[in-house]
Amino acid sequence: MNEVSDSIQNTLGIRGSIKDAIGISPENQNKILYSLLIILVLSIIRFVILKIVWRLSEDPKSRYTWKRTVSFTVGFLMVILIGSVWIKAIGQLGAFLGLLTAGVAIALKDPLTNIAGWIFILARQPFNLGDRIQIGEQAGDVIDIRLFQFTLLEIGNWVNADQSTGRIIHIPNGTVFLQPQANYSAGFKFIWNELPILVTFESNWHLAKVILQKIVNEHAEALSMDAEKKIIEASKKYMIFYQYLTPMVYTSVEDSGILLTMRYICEPRKRRGSEHLIWEDVLKEFARHKDIEFAYPTQRFFARPAEKDDSPL
Repeated sequence: MNEVSDSIQNTLGIRGSIKDAIGISPENQNKILYSLLIILVLSIIRFVILKIVWRLSEDPKSRYTWKRTVSFTVGFLMVILIGSVWIKAIGQLGAFLGLLTAGVAIALKDPLTNIAGWIFILARQPFNLGDRIQIGEQAGDVIDIRLFQFTLLEIGNWVNADQSTGRIIHIPNGTVFLQPQANYSAGFKFIWNELPILVTFESNWHLAKVILQKIVNEHAEALSMDAEKKIIEASKKYMIFYQYLTPMVYTSVEDSGILLTMRYICEPRKRRGSEHLIWEDVLKEFARHKDIEFAYPTQRFFARPAEKDDSPL
């Protein structure tokens, strides 16, 4: 090590200058030079790898994943290698880390829990970048996963039908151990959606049901065929089974009328769009039939006839 350090110092023309200027011993000079060399080499390696990835792929998700992985790996190697340069008694490192870990575990419980959560997310993969999830009361699309937290682009809240609110939510990684997680994207990549239509008791509800079945078939029948293929793939990993995937219209009775509920398969991010298209077709079709009317809560008032006053004047 000393010979290499001397060679570097002679090449750069700085031999003895550091010690003379600020009184750093030759041993520490060697350590500083090796540390700078490690930083330089690893930085070049990171730059070259990312340059190659950027040239071979234009996918933003792939680029992001490579950037995060390479940056973490380089940073980890940098800490290990520089630490090995500066710690004389490497053999005593295990005992030192044991004592350090005990103290850190007490003082930094939450950060360590978040690191454990990060490891769990990477290893078990309850969700990945780009997945739409709900954890606790928060729901959104996963746009970032870091050492201590992951980030969601929020959906729902004051916005209907699972559309984006535009807000960014940062959630500690340790939350995965405390809250249940719902993943819209993993496994079976479709969700069931229901659209209730309430018609009056006086309406021709049977004709209305036929019309609704025709409309929902036009919008969702093709998706049902695709879902059958997806569910076969998902069944290899999860115990998922559906007897019927075709759109259905169910009948029930409410206080204000007859409820016809359309149930169909849709993609999670297209739920509101599908409702919009179906509702427009329903309004157009019902407008052509005078014997079909939408129902809504009403109240009826009956006037009692005035009582005849037979009392004497």
